[in-house]
Amino acid sequence: MNKNSSNTMALAPTTSNKRETVCIFGTGDFGRALGHKMIQSGYPVVYGSRSTQISNLIPKDAEVLSHAEAAQKAAIIIIAIQRQHYNFLTPLAEVLHGKVLVDISNNLKLNQYPESNAEYLAQLLPGSKVVKAFNTVSAWALQSGTLDASRQVFVCGDDVEAKQMVMDIVRALGLTPLDKGSLLAAQEIENYPLQLFPMWKFPFFLSLGLTAFFFVYCVVLDIVYTYIYENNDFSFFIAITIPNRVCPVMALILLALVYLPGIFAAIIQLYRGTKYRRFPDWLDRWMLCRKQLGLIALAFASLHVVFTLVSPLRAFVRWRTNRGIISQALNNQTEPLDHTNAWLSDSYLALGILGYFLFVLLGITSLPSVSNNVNWREFRFVQSKLGYLALILCTAHTMVYGGTWFLSPSAYKWYLPNIYILSLIIPCAVLVVKFVLVFPCVDKPLTRIRQGWERNPKYSE
Repeated sequence: MNKNSSNTMALAPTTSNKRETVCIFGTGDFGRALGHKMIQSGYPVVYGSRSTQISNLIPKDAEVLSHAEAAQKAAIIIIAIQRQHYNFLTPLAEVLHGKVLVDISNNLKLNQYPESNAEYLAQLLPGSKVVKAFNTVSAWALQSGTLDASRQVFVCGDDVEAKQMVMDIVRALGLTPLDKGSLLAAQEIENYPLQLFPMWKFPFFLSLGLTAFFFVYCVVLDIVYTYIYENNDFSFFIAITIPNRVCPVMALILLALVYLPGIFAAIIQLYRGTKYRRFPDWLDRWMLCRKQLGLIALAFASLHVVFTLVSPLRAFVRWRTNRGIISQALNNQTEPLDHTNAWLSDSYLALGILGYFLFVLLGITSLPSVSNNVNWREFRFVQSKLGYLALILCTAHTMVYGGTWFLSPSAYKWYLPNIYILSLIIPCAVLVVKFVLVFPCVDKPLTRIRQGWERNPKYSE
């Protein structure tokens, strides 16, 4: 009775400035790094270990005791060991009764066990209060001050008070706790570190597939066709010319794909007359990876800028320029300035510069450090209003650059359209539908639906 009451008192919030002692079971890399970080934050730390000998690896201000002795000194015990070694905790059930056990373990593969490690720990020690936390933070991040890693720590547990105590520790370490709910969320939290760029798979494979398609498409039209019908070997186009055609096309298409799911969502909501029905799964997944699509598009646009800047250094460009100069000298004539081409050239360059500037602004705003410092209205203005403006400018840049080729028969080699014509299909479709959606007769009912109005409500007041 006295033992239980003392544990309950230990769980009560402290009223003094002195931090409570924290016990860590396990002296591995993460256990040592976490202990060192806690000592820096003012927490007395005691390690529970099979060997009570002081090691140079253990933080010098920490105490090392046996598991039972260390557990008696603290109300919060961090279990920094793997699941297969949890069995040694069973004999300590009486000592650990009423204590807060923080499970920080991870597995080697997704859903390795039927239940999460934290739930398994709770089954072994039903008298303890198990909380899942810290498994998404690495030892390196703790040692480097978490300056170059995510500060977010997922926390879940069935006991609200115990979970709050762990979240207080997380904040004291300079990290940001995120409450994920009950211990049922532990499986999801444990799977999170094992996922390799989960939100990047679809954007990456989509970009890879489209890049391969457009690259082969350009090789066929610019190299194979020219070699067969004109007997010219332009195979060196593979190095810079073709990538510099594929990159802007990919940037424009991916930017349009960022806003296309929003168009689909608006059409679906207008058709259903309600916002209280889930979108199709494919649309949900598409909308969740819009940020990743936009960042990949920005990468392609940046490559296009670099390729364009280095183009004057190419031997082929210098040869073509010198050939034109020599031709004029031999013919003793100078070609007059074509003001129409001059206007087109300056226009598409200006449109490209402005479009790329807004593109970069969208990418910067999507960074967490920036997006956390703007309110929702400011974020929406940049990502929506300026985003569509960037799409308009980039589409106009492409149309002005390749507009003269659209009606030229020579641009259709083997009756195939130029790559720039293909790149305009999705962006133009997005802009046309968006233009229709901003009409008051369409925008007003859509706004009402998004504010909660339903055309055919299931439940009337």
